[in-house]
Amino acid sequence: MKPHLPPSHRRQQGRSQRGIALLEALLAILILGVGLLGTIGLQARAYSALSDASQRAEATMAGEKLLGVMNADVANVLNYGVEEGEDPTEALQPWVDETRQYIPDALLAVQVTPEARRVRVDISIRWKRKAGDDMNQHQVTSYIAN
Repeated sequence: MKPHLPPSHRRQQGRSQRGIALLEALLAILILGVGLLGTIGLQARAYSALSDASQRAEATMAGEKLLGVMNADVANVLNYGVEEGEDPTEALQPWVDETRQYIPDALLAVQVTPEARRVRVDISIRWKRKAGDDMNQHQVTSYIAN
């Protein structure tokens, strides 16, 4: 059996409970908002990491492709050298154009060093994903028998 409360006490108890549902709803909306902001931030970082990985993969494929071309043209392998910022040789121009198509504004260098019975090839591809970022670099060293 419920205790019998005078009408004035019942009104006070009802007044103290008013607004609790609204407060709970506002708190739930706040928690949901924080969660959504966290999810958006996580998605932005994932997109950035995906873009970086894509450009690293392109740099790897470009380096391997040039090594394949040089292995197929061993007689002219010394014609493939270029310093960063210089104009590429005629033999190297198609590779430079293709690489810059996939990695815009890439800085490319190919160093060809003759050694005893082989040629050392160092390929360096550097790029920035966006202004203000540090330079990313992919470097490949290989030896071609001559």
